[in-house]
Amino acid sequence: MNILAIDIGGTHVKFRVPNDPVKREFDSGPTLTPRMMVDGVKRLCADWKFDRISIGIPAPIQHNRPLHDPANLGKGWTDFDYDNDFGVPVKILNDAAMQAVGSYNNGKMLFLGLGTGLGSCFIAGHQILPMELAHLPYKRGKSFEDYVGLRGLERLGKRKWRKSVADVIEILSAALIPDEVVLGGGNSSKLKELPAGCRLGNNANAFEGGFRLWENAWENAVTVYGDGTPPAKS
Repeated sequence: MNILAIDIGGTHVKFRVPNDPVKREFDSGPTLTPRMMVDGVKRLCADWKFDRISIGIPAPIQHNRPLHDPANLGKGWTDFDYDNDFGVPVKILNDAAMQAVGSYNNGKMLFLGLGTGLGSCFIAGHQILPMELAHLPYKRGKSFEDYVGLRGLERLGKRKWRKSVADVIEILSAALIPDEVVLGGGNSSKLKELPAGCRLGNNANAFEGGFRLWENAWENAVTVYGDGTPPAKS
């Protein structure tokens, strides 16, 4: 299989194939529609050969499509026919979940994406459990995301933000009991020290996650995640 992995963010659409280490990208932003995304990808990767696609989208996913339009992009993402417009089979995952898949080694892993908001995903034995932890109440009537997302960093400053990150990790680790916590997202590089049981991820792991989605080890996991039904028994 030749796989194209597409990572869609609020500022850029980035994509790669396994045999080319150099990613390609173009600007996204609040007016980007799925039609514009497909046209932009096709234009910039006309020389690449691929017969499968994985897409990470910053929104909850069900039945292999977004449940609602991403907050920082344009409209039309929920009803778009991605397979038809690309002309090849497409698997769609939440963007944090795709980076989590690419970061996974073994056991129970909690992935937290420290970026504009707070992305989260739990993986246990190749089963992908996307989570919406960002908006859970934290303190003073605000959510986890209000403290450890970009708004929190700008409001609190780096020192207090780092303390909040460590506190949130401690709370979520106590609740979920992961074997390790992987910290991804652009703001993870602003941490001076990593809390115990944590390791840094890498945004490039989103591409690795997109490639892995088509491997046998992840086939059933994506089925459970994508449409809520367990795979048929062979």
